[in-house]
Parts: sequence; C-alpha cells; structure tokens
Amino acid sequence: MLLLKLSAKDLLTLDHRHRMVPHLAARYRHFRGQDASLGERTAWADSVVELARDLEAAGRGNVEMIVECAATVDELNRQDGPRLIDVVLIGMRPGDRRLSVQLVELKRWSTATRVEAATAELVHVPGMKPQKHPALQLYEYYRAFTGDDGPLAGLPYECGGFAYLHKATDASVRPLLAPGAPTGVYARTYTQDSRQRLLKDLREQFAEDGADSAAEVLLQRMNLRNTPLLDAMITSRGEDTVFTLRGRQKVVADDVLRTASQILGDPAQGALVPDPRRAVFLVTGGAGSGKSAIGLQLKAEFEAAGRTVKYASGSRAFNGAMQHHVGYGDSEFRESFTYFSSFVTPPDPPLDGLVCDEAHRLRDRSTSRFWPPEKQGTRPQVEELIQAARLTVFFLDESQSVRPNEVGTAGLIEDAAARLGATLVRYELWEQFRCGGSEAYVRWVRQMLGISAEEPEGWTPDGLMHVEVADSPEELEHIIRSEALAGATARMVAGFCWPWTKPQGPEKRLEADVRIGDWHRPWNADSDSFCENRSVPPSRIWSVHPGGLDQIGCVYTAQGLEWDWCGVIMGDDMVWRDGRWLFQRGERCKDPGTGVQRVAVSGSLDPKVRTSSLSDDEFARCVRNAYHVLLTRATRATVLYSTDDETRDHLKKLVGDVRIDGLRPTWENLPPEARVPHQARMSRGRKRRLTKRVRKQREDWTLF
Repeated sequence: MLLLKLSAKDLLTLDHRHRMVPHLAARYRHFRGQDASLGERTAWADSVVELARDLEAAGRGNVEMIVECAATVDELNRQDGPRLIDVVLIGMRPGDRRLSVQLVELKRWSTATRVEAATAELVHVPGMKPQKHPALQLYEYYRAFTGDDGPLAGLPYECGGFAYLHKATDASVRPLLAPGAPTGVYARTYTQDSRQRLLKDLREQFAEDGADSAAEVLLQRMNLRNTPLLDAMITSRGEDTVFTLRGRQKVVADDVLRTASQILGDPAQGALVPDPRRAVFLVTGGAGSGKSAIGLQLKAEFEAAGRTVKYASGSRAFNGAMQHHVGYGDSEFRESFTYFSSFVTPPDPPLDGLVCDEAHRLRDRSTSRFWPPEKQGTRPQVEELIQAARLTVFFLDESQSVRPNEVGTAGLIEDAAARLGATLVRYELWEQFRCGGSEAYVRWVRQMLGISAEEPEGWTPDGLMHVEVADSPEELEHIIRSEALAGATARMVAGFCWPWTKPQGPEKRLEADVRIGDWHRPWNADSDSFCENRSVPPSRIWSVHPGGLDQIGCVYTAQGLEWDWCGVIMGDDMVWRDGRWLFQRGERCKDPGTGVQRVAVSGSLDPKVRTSSLSDDEFARCVRNAYHVLLTRATRATVLYSTDDETRDHLKKLVGDVRIDGLRPTWENLPPEARVPHQARMSRGRKRRLTKRVRKQREDWTLF
C-alpha cells in the first residue's frame, strides 16, 4: 500500500494546486479506517513538502517520493498493523547505476531529551509520551525492505535511511546525535543545522536521471504493479504457478486448497465410500481486487494435482480471450473454460472443483431460445453450479451487475448453499491490482458515478493511474491509436447508446453505428466469425485481436478484461443536470434512405436495459454499473469523453488539469522497465502440460 508516488518536482506542483493533502487524507481514511488527524495533515503539508523542496534544491527533483507506504501488500495482514514509513526516496545511484533507496522518517520535533541516561532507545518530546528513537523505527523498515521477503531482495541496490527534523537544531535534539545513539546505514539524522550536508548527501546518493525506471522496478517488487491477466496466463503455460498471489489473495487460495485436501482426499486413491460433503467459497471484491487471479491459480493447482476442475463464467468475452489468446491449439485447455449455463445436467461423478468467476452475472435459470424444452433449466442456476462440484468457488462484485436478469448476489449464494447443506465460507478482497494498483482511482470512479455514498471529489494524480477528459471523439481516438501503435494495449469502449447493426452482405460489412457529429465508427462485430474479409474479429475475441482497435466495444465485450489505455465514451444514457445524474432511455428509428437503424431519441439503446418494464431505479443501477465496468478496464490510463456538453464540463471540473510533466504515462514517457511487450497468442503444437506428480517422477528419473 502507499498513499502517493510522485517525483519531488511533481509533488510540489500538486501541493501548489492544494490537492496533495486532500488526496493523502482520502487514501489514509481508506487504509486506516479513520480520518487523518490535524497533526498528520499538518505534517504532510509541512515535512513532506520541505523534503521535496530540499530535493529540488539539491538538483534532484526527479527523485521519486513514495509517501506513507508499506514494503509489500502482505504488511496489511500483520496482526499489529502494517509498518508504514513516512517517505521512500527512490532513484539511481551515480556511477554504478544501481537502485538507490533512502528510507525517511520525518519528525516535526523542535526539541528532544533523553528519558533515561542509561538508554538511547527512548526520548522525551514536549507534549508527547516517550518516543522511540527514529533510528529504531528505521531499522524495522530497513529489515522489511531488504530482508529475504522484501522488495529489494536479490536486486543490486544501495539502501539507507535517515530521520529529518527540519524544525530542530543540533543542540535542541542533542540526545539523538550523542554517542550511544543507534548507528547504521539507516540511522543518520539531519536538522536545519545540517541541511547543507543533507543536500550534499542527496547528490551523492541519487543521479540526476533514471528515477522513474528505479521506481517502476520497486513498485513491481512491492507487488503494486501486476502482470496483465492474459500475459500471466501465456507466460505460465506448462507451469503450475500462474500468478504470485499476495495479501488476502493468498489467504483465500490457501484456504480453498486446504479444504480441498480435507474433503476430496488423494485423487490417485479412489474412496471406497464417496464423501458427500460439499463446500462453497464466496469471495467478494471490487474491480481489480484479484478475483480472476485467484480463480485461475486455483484451476491450475487443481489440474496439477490431478483433480477434475472447470472454470465457469457468464462472459463470452472472457472465455473467448482465454480460449483464443491463451488456449490456441490446445483443445483440452479450451474445454476447461465453460459457462454458468453448462450444468443443467450435473456431471456424474461431480467435478472436484468448479470456479465461478463474475458470479454477479448468474441468471435465475439456465435457459436459451436455441435449446429444446427438455434442455432448459428448471432449478435455480446457482443450485446447478453448487451441485456440479464437491467444491465450488464463487467470485462476486455486485457493482458489476449490468443487466436486470443478472441475479447474482451474496445473499442468493448463501441461501442456496444453506438449502443444499453445503458448508459456506466467505471472504472479502480489498487490495487493488488493476488500474495501476491505484485504489484512489477506483474509489474516485465509484464516487463520480454515485455508486458509493461519498461525495465526488476532484481527481488527484497519485503516480499510479492517469485520467484525462478529451474534447472530442477524434481526440480520444488519436490518443488510443497512438498508444496502441507505440506498443501499449488499448481499446475504445462506449455506453450502449447507438443501434447495433448485424454484419451486412456476403462480405459481412460493419455499419458505422456509433455516430458523434462527423465522427463515425462501428461497434465490435455482432458475429461469431470474422467479418470484412477476416479483418474484423468476432465479438468473443475483439478485446485481444489486433483488428479490434478499429471498432468500439461495450460492457459485454470488455467485462473481465484489461488494457493499458482505455478510451471510454459516455453517451446520453447518463448525463449531469442540476448537480445530479440523470438517466435517459433512448429510442431508435429506421433511416428512410438506407433502412439502417439510427438514434431517434438519445439515451440507452440496450434492449435488455431500456425496456419500460424496468423501474427507473433498476435502470439507473444498470447504467451506472456498466460505466463502472468500462472505467475500470485500464491499467495505466483512462481517457474520458461525454457526448453531452454539460456532462463533459462536469467531468473536466472533477478531473482537473492533470497533465503534470512526466505523469501522463504515454509509451514513450514510460521507463524501459515498464515498456514490457505484451505476450503474443500461443502457437499450435504446445507441449502437454504436466501434473505435479508427473514432474516429480521425471525429476526422479536417472539414466543408469
């Protein structure tokens, strides 16, 4: 966790705009569950800014400052609370270009005296209880960062630390400097008397450039930068570890696997009497909290142990991406991904494990207009899924339910488990691994859309996620195309506010349905096969196929997936009027000249959502949740555009001027460490995946 990551010069710019302290306070409230005290806020405005000014004065304004952070996300699970250091300075060391890290404790003390002459561990500060010597605090942070499990382990680095008492003099805090005080690379102390020595040391510790690269390395090692989902899956093929699970993710996965070993037994030894017990795990968490990472890891672990397992989802886009981009040429892998509606007839014997991702998309019944009557589901779909496996894991985020027939809720699953006599265990995820690891961005989106009860606040750049508002659809498309051509993953998406024409003619031509002034673009193809001479991908793989950049996606083809940059077009289904959101149903008409459907009344044209049978409250919920999904697909930057002038002005006021130098994460601006090419689709003929047992046998084989 961290509250802010910016270079010293950008932090000073943010402070000049009076936006630094409000941002830190909001982050503090989220992680600590209480408001920051006046003293804490004053310290940020005073001490953090003073340190940034000193870095600028030393000619090291490029040095990155990570404010109030823990060494890794696992610190959140410490029983006595996470160890949060005031500031971590990160850059490159002059000469050898190793990582240079300085851990900083900021103290606003003006005087300090020793509590007991016999010890240097405690000092007395007027108006406060006895305080631990700052060097002892720094020692704990130093161990957390440099220990075997710390983010610096195995890297070439130089790490030290210091306490900075910019309001004190050497004489007023003599006990901190006297013989007998703690010593070590982490134990230096500076006061206003030694400011020039601090500036000199900063120049010696940090080079004038390279800090952004160093910070990217550290963020990755602190588990704040996650490997994109599809890249991780492709990279891990043939191995039994898909993701490095962190924090609550690891707790959930370990508990599921422990339960599996207890009720499923050894898959190599069939039980004489089948164990009738069933277990249900319900895991809730917001967008980017790692639900799919846990689910895919569990699937891999079950397969490696020789257990039967399926990965079910309500999303054709997610399954299509997995089957096409990851499972190309591997029919066994593709068939392991299925849909919630695939279990009307329960498997016999039951599966060992069933992972149900995006369980908010559960339907009341498993039905299809293409199925004969005898194939239609007659029981609640959630019961079919629980009875299909001995152990079922549901991943759920109710704020991503975007259609009225999506009934998946925590209560629905809990009631079904109780009816079927299954043991239910519930978990909640709160870490953020998408959107650059920026919990602040996810919270801002929920505030802005009115999903949370908090009043919307202006967006504050945090160095992890970028937001901007385009003045036109042409500008939005230019940004997204430029980033895609440079090497980033990028897509344009929109609210369902235009008709969606099926491919026309034998060549399966796409109609440019999305029309904003003179700017016209087609939706992604409403087709299960390639269109326009195979240049346009089918909808299920639009998100990962190179040809998808030329079309506009919607919530149904974007849900569950992610890109570096995402351009989001907000239509007239959600507009800002008189200080609140107004939700509008649209109407369409037939163009008399072409016979093609066009917009007659601006608003939602989603046939499942705009229907008059849906209440106004339910309609608003579906529209809000759809934009919540679209606005949380990016891992580095979101570009917003609204077709409504008043709404666009409102968004601009909320986002503000965020183009601080170096903060706009264009591909060219990113440090080399962040410009990692995304993985290409798997080729055919991939070697067979090995179970743990087979790998162990091969390790034991000898030639003689």
